Amino acid sequence: MQIVLLIYLIASFLIFVIPERIKKAVPFFLASVQLGVFIYFFSKIGLVSGGATIIEKIAWVPQLGLEFELVLSGLSLAFVLLITGIGVLVFLYSYAYMKSYSRTDIFYFYLFLFSGAMLGLVLSGNLILFFVFWELTSFLSFLLISFFHEKEASRKAAFQSLFITGLGGLILLAGIILIGSVVDSYSVSVWVENAVMIKSHKFYLPGLVLIFIGVFTKSAQFPFHFWLPGAMQAPTPVSSYLHSATMVKAGIFLLALLNPVLGGRPEWTYILTLVGVITMFLGAYFAITQTDIKAILAYTTISALGILVMLLGIDTVLSTKAAMLFLYVHAFYKAAMFMIAGFIYKKTGTLEWSKMGGLAGIVPITFTIALLALLSMAGLPPMLGFLGKELIYEAKVQLPDVASFILVFGVAGNALMIAVSMFFLFKVFLGKKGKSFEVSYKKDWAYVFGSGVLALLSLFFGLFPSFLGKNIIEPALNSIRKIDYSVKLKIWHGFNDVFFLSVVTVLLGFSLFLLIYRKNRLLEKWRNFNLNFFTIRLVDVFDNTMNSFLKLAKRKTEIVQHGYHRYYILTIFVVASVLLWYQVYVTQGWSLLNVFTLKPFYISGLVVVIVFSTFFSVISSSRIATIITMGVTGYGIALIFLYYSAVDLAITQIIVETLILVMFVLVLQQFPLFAKLSSKASKLRDVLIAITFGSAMTVLALKSINIDFNNRISNYLIENSYVKAYGENVVNVILVDFRALDTMGEVTVLIVAALGVFVLLKSKKV
Repeated sequence: MQIVLLIYLIASFLIFVIPERIKKAVPFFLASVQLGVFIYFFSKIGLVSGGATIIEKIAWVPQLGLEFELVLSGLSLAFVLLITGIGVLVFLYSYAYMKSYSRTDIFYFYLFLFSGAMLGLVLSGNLILFFVFWELTSFLSFLLISFFHEKEASRKAAFQSLFITGLGGLILLAGIILIGSVVDSYSVSVWVENAVMIKSHKFYLPGLVLIFIGVFTKSAQFPFHFWLPGAMQAPTPVSSYLHSATMVKAGIFLLALLNPVLGGRPEWTYILTLVGVITMFLGAYFAITQTDIKAILAYTTISALGILVMLLGIDTVLSTKAAMLFLYVHAFYKAAMFMIAGFIYKKTGTLEWSKMGGLAGIVPITFTIALLALLSMAGLPPMLGFLGKELIYEAKVQLPDVASFILVFGVAGNALMIAVSMFFLFKVFLGKKGKSFEVSYKKDWAYVFGSGVLALLSLFFGLFPSFLGKNIIEPALNSIRKIDYSVKLKIWHGFNDVFFLSVVTVLLGFSLFLLIYRKNRLLEKWRNFNLNFFTIRLVDVFDNTMNSFLKLAKRKTEIVQHGYHRYYILTIFVVASVLLWYQVYVTQGWSLLNVFTLKPFYISGLVVVIVFSTFFSVISSSRIATIITMGVTGYGIALIFLYYSAVDLAITQIIVETLILVMFVLVLQQFPLFAKLSSKASKLRDVLIAITFGSAMTVLALKSINIDFNNRISNYLIENSYVKAYGENVVNVILVDFRALDTMGEVTVLIVAALGVFVLLKSKKV
């Protein structure tokens, strides 16, 4: 598995070295890599379905107990097959869709890395490693959504998605660290082994809430769902992949992964169920009032994600089984429908369904594929979506306290999905042909190949679901629930409560469809009602919050970054003085053990000279006299260093003082004469600040040589300087070895500053 991730990384960069004459083959090359990985993991079905778990480990940060741990279980295999299988079809689709665009190299680079990051995410057995891949998918999705960066809408949508999912990722990390501190590990297997301890710990609830926030932001749950429709600004292959098998499914995977650890408590059940039901209904409700076909599909994705979260929240064997089946149901029809939407856009030049119609006779193959996909989306037989809907209804009645609430909203949501599916089918394919577009008759097999395969798979597994149930759903279910459970899927369950619920749903859905299809003004009134009733739009709340934050930042910057450097320095001294004196106060109780003496007399005399030179430099009105007295102060300190055997410091001080003196003489001669610019009040203020800061530093220095809170680090440096760093000069060893990165950083800063000065001196005057 480690080799697989390495292959993804290498293949991504190979895109840029492929000769220009065969650049058109890039999507086929990437699709073949995906196909090879799919076949590799498909070959593991027998092993995993037999109960085996494949684990690979490499020491990552052993000091922190972190390992690069990859795990192939029933759960991860279910997701891996979706990521790689749909990935093959998406890259083949991209061959046709991206032909007319420039910068396709960078597009394929982002998309393939994105696929690899998602693969690493679902294979991660360590939650810190999981988080790294989690954030990588957010970052790469930002780059993909903003691919058409010349459009303001694309830039805005990309920022919105990155901010929401990135912030959610950081909150998720806090939850992982909090729960990880309970068992002192971030390995999923260790968490599972200590599930009872975690559930009874005081950190359980705060950790759970933090993890939920991360999941809700990533998987577009209410109230964070608003970023997903904006992501439609991405090229359609990205939308097809992101909505079906990657990105938004990451949160669903995490919930399933942590179900054995965090599930089984009321907090898990009721939070997830409530949020999932609300998201499911809102997604379906707003989908039917959209006019852009990609926006319609985006809102139906939100609804489907709500269903998955709700099912995992119900937290029974049957609900988990339904969730794993619906994962595939949704992936098949949603990837297919986005491919069809992109094809329609290429053929008609519009995404507005009010301008479409009559396409069934023009693109009959696409119409047939869309018919199958929409039947599955509506949950109608004989498609796989019908089996999924039946299982979902069975699962919904298993939570007695809120079963009626779930059923009401569940039936309403499913009825809306049926209406949306039928409305899409009739308005786009079966209605009157729109007059505002010209249909291109140029054919390309890559447009319909992927969607056709997915639609046929949905039909095949709807009629013959045993392979899917036995080899994929069952291992995933057993991996989540930690039990041995036999999964048997069938299309007909007999006449029962679930069947009658399905009948009611279908009748409601078709009735609603007929009503809005025949009365066009009704849908317009519905939209107006939404505009008037839902006055608070979360997108606007986000935008207003960001704008308010930027205004606050601007005001703060105007106050703090005012441009007066002397006030910056005064602020630093005042704050440092207050903190230092506070530290001295709270740690009072130490005694001064030093004995002060004026011997040797030449050092005492040198101190007197330094003090008088300092005062003279402050009151002098002569620039030369000021420079000389400042030099006397610096050289005097160097002599004190030399007396106390700090030869390195003395040499450094002398070199620096000499350089400063020369620079001051050269530079200050070009400045105007000294002038009295400060009032008596400001001078008094400066004196008080100087005395406060200077006295604080003096007391701190005295305290540092009279108190030893811990073992001196100097002892370690002295003892190991020659043994480990092979250097006799301790100061040099500290700079070059023990503080090598720090020194490198300082040198880098100096080099950058020197280059900046050089450029300024060489630049032409404007």
